[in-house]
Amino acid sequence: MNAGILGMGSFVGDRIIANAEFEKVLDTTDEWIKTRTGIEERRFASEEINTSHMAYAAAKEAIENSGVAPEEIDLILVATVTPDMPFPSVSAMIQDQLGAKNAAAMDISAACAGFIYGLVTAQQFIKTEAYKHILVVGVEKLSKVTDMSDRNTAVLFGDGAGAAVLGPVSEGRGILSFELGADGSGAMHIHQKEFIHMNGREVFKFAVRQMGESSLRVLDKAGLTKEDVDFLVPHQANIRIMEASRERLELPIEKMSVTVNKYGNTSSSSIPIALVEELKAGKIKDDNLVVLVGFGAGLVWGAVAIRWGR
Repeated sequence: MNAGILGMGSFVGDRIIANAEFEKVLDTTDEWIKTRTGIEERRFASEEINTSHMAYAAAKEAIENSGVAPEEIDLILVATVTPDMPFPSVSAMIQDQLGAKNAAAMDISAACAGFIYGLVTAQQFIKTEAYKHILVVGVEKLSKVTDMSDRNTAVLFGDGAGAAVLGPVSEGRGILSFELGADGSGAMHIHQKEFIHMNGREVFKFAVRQMGESSLRVLDKAGLTKEDVDFLVPHQANIRIMEASRERLELPIEKMSVTVNKYGNTSSSSIPIALVEELKAGKIKDDNLVVLVGFGAGLVWGAVAIRWGR
């Protein structure tokens, strides 16, 4: 049984924070931020809006768009490293609100690759026919773990949520192949105790190599080549890293999703938020071959080749 995406939804923070805001308090400039990262502004959620609120909003939209009733959801997977609290899980917190009374619920911690880890986990349950409909949410409130006095990280992150309902799709569509990976030897290059700390140079080197290699490997696993790719949705961390992935696939710029300029790095929610934007813009169509690829703290990475449509 092939597993694919039946419906999607998203939510972004309500406060728009332009680069000029950081010029006032940090030794940085709008031009420096744009040149080094591609970020022009990001969204922060208001203090009263927590991770579970954003997850619920994105999930509600995804369920509505999928045509699947809430009580038909068998499992809720929430990828996040910024839950409201250590427990209960965000997935359990939104289950009742969504009316998904028959769903099991668990959270996944895989940082910026979390949504891809969630998609692949959902695929396994659906392929084995253990479950039929699974809700996968990537959500982060990174503003609450970002040191706004650290110019190396303060300008990078934003808040948001993206969600997808997965279920059986027709032959030839859905998730065709995947790769998940981890390298714990690089764990301290990006970590969070009270605030996020990052060795930007080492993370950059890792990401440029891994994103391109993973994209090519999932195509090879699916028996496809880079010439078959219709659209690339990379993790929206840094435009230079994203461009390196696009160049490895030899894709024209118009075939890569770019939302980092508007939202910054929203970790596990960046790929689904970008997917929703491209779907609404009509850039991803049925039967398109779409590659999703991301990396994050762990160090972890993941990639998926998916034939779009139901």
